Amino acid sequence: MPRSGAHRVAALVLAGSAIALAACSGGSDGRPIIGLITKTDTNPFFVTMKKGAQAQAEQDGIDLRTFAGKVDGDNESQVTAIENLMALGAEGFMIAPNDSRAIVPAIERAKEAGLAVVALDSQLDPPDAADSTFATDNFQAGKLVGEWAKAKLGAEAENARIAFLDLNSDQVSVDVQRDQGFMEGFGIDPGDPNRIGDENDPRISGHDVTDGAAEGGRTAMENLLQRDPEINLVYAINEPAAAGGYEALKAAGKAEDVIVVAIDGGCPGVQSVKDGQLGATSQQYPLKMAAEGVAAISEFERTGQTPGNPPGQDFTDTGVTLITDDPQTGVDSEDSTFGTENCWG
Repeated sequence: MPRSGAHRVAALVLAGSAIALAACSGGSDGRPIIGLITKTDTNPFFVTMKKGAQAQAEQDGIDLRTFAGKVDGDNESQVTAIENLMALGAEGFMIAPNDSRAIVPAIERAKEAGLAVVALDSQLDPPDAADSTFATDNFQAGKLVGEWAKAKLGAEAENARIAFLDLNSDQVSVDVQRDQGFMEGFGIDPGDPNRIGDENDPRISGHDVTDGAAEGGRTAMENLLQRDPEINLVYAINEPAAAGGYEALKAAGKAEDVIVVAIDGGCPGVQSVKDGQLGATSQQYPLKMAAEGVAAISEFERTGQTPGNPPGQDFTDTGVTLITDDPQTGVDSEDSTFGTENCWG
């Protein structure tokens, strides 16, 4: 059921676009179309999110069309995916935004055309640009690993040398929130809570960007070690970046002397906790995000009721759990057995 009479728009030319689309097949069988647009189609987090959306779509009788950016940060492909969904007459779509601000004009055009929009994993900027959001509390995810790292170092936390393996230079919400959460958990004044890199705590050796990938994590860690060979704590935006950072530390002969923490909770990351490569990780639940997103748009299609967030909140929290085999007093956590039972990817 459309939000307005402008729900269907003229078809767009789909061929010849240099975009990374991972569209699954769907027939013209009368089933309502819902889209899923992820940051990439290679990161296990988004592969799992796609599986969750497909399972819920099958249950709800939905024709799910899926799309992805080429790399983390690729806004252009996500804009094109939105245009394609509008042309297909989709009822709405879920999106894990690559750029929380840059995607908003395309989101607004889709909403004006009558599509419901649900953000997954990362809030839009502003958050109310989406009809609803299902996501990890990314600030809390960062805070948990920051609290754990501070407790682990104990009195030596005052002498820490911290490297930040961030996402990119675009100050997107998920990147900022995780960074700022880590800083609060560790006891660092983050400066402007909406920016990365303006803090002046002498314990911060530096920030570098990874694109959320192992290769980027390795390069960023190599760069930061050149600036400060005394780094003894690494925060990583996600587990692929952490894995690359660990490889750089290992190659430099420093893996045994540096604590690495991350956010994700995928099965490879939980195994890294078990193997001692990661001290701790904050586990997210992408299957739940995707299933709730599909259900929200399915309800919109059936009733015309636009999805919303809980009263007084700008997102629905889908949960986060600290996973570590080295629990610290005063920091809530579960071990790698729990992490394995609840991991993904």
